Amino acid sequence: MLLLFLKGALLGVIITAPLGPIGMLCINRTLERGFLAGFSCGFGTAVGDASYALAAVTGIAVFEELMSAATLPLAFGGGLLLLAFGYRGLTHDPVRAADVRAGGLLGTTLATFLLTISNPATILSFGALFAGFGLTEETRRFSSAAIVAGVFCGSLGWWLFLSGTVNLARGKLPKDFTTKVARGTSHLLILFGLLALASAVYSLL
Repeated sequence: MLLLFLKGALLGVIITAPLGPIGMLCINRTLERGFLAGFSCGFGTAVGDASYALAAVTGIAVFEELMSAATLPLAFGGGLLLLAFGYRGLTHDPVRAADVRAGGLLGTTLATFLLTISNPATILSFGALFAGFGLTEETRRFSSAAIVAGVFCGSLGWWLFLSGTVNLARGKLPKDFTTKVARGTSHLLILFGLLALASAVYSLL
């Protein structure tokens, strides 16, 4: 059981570690608002990753069929969310961590959860990695729970590391550096959003 948990944790890190749009958003929020704001991005993503892991261990084929019908709406929604985050980062001045309210943290968590599940291709990654890790045969209830818990903890641990590291560096850097990096990540979020929308439009043609 411990081995399955550790395999799941490693899987969570592998899925999460590549720096994509949500990673950029985590960095942006940490620089602008502090550790909790950045970590809330990661928490939403970890919940999304765990949801995909649960789907993978309970029947990837069935889940894949259901997701195929929602691919385009999810892709458009994810692209628009990225554009909204990027636009907000460019049009709002950075705020202090103390200014972040609980509602803002909850909203960020929910938004990053939706962004995570808006990429149905992730389920294919989980399927391939599950096979590579020899987890496709682990369908018992407690085994599945250990794997999903491992994925969640591995993903959450990565976001804890990323937001914590960025927050520590944030306090030692000049204020203009923080602003420049936040603006730069906002531009990248807009780019990711445009690419997501372009990909969705291309699939319609």
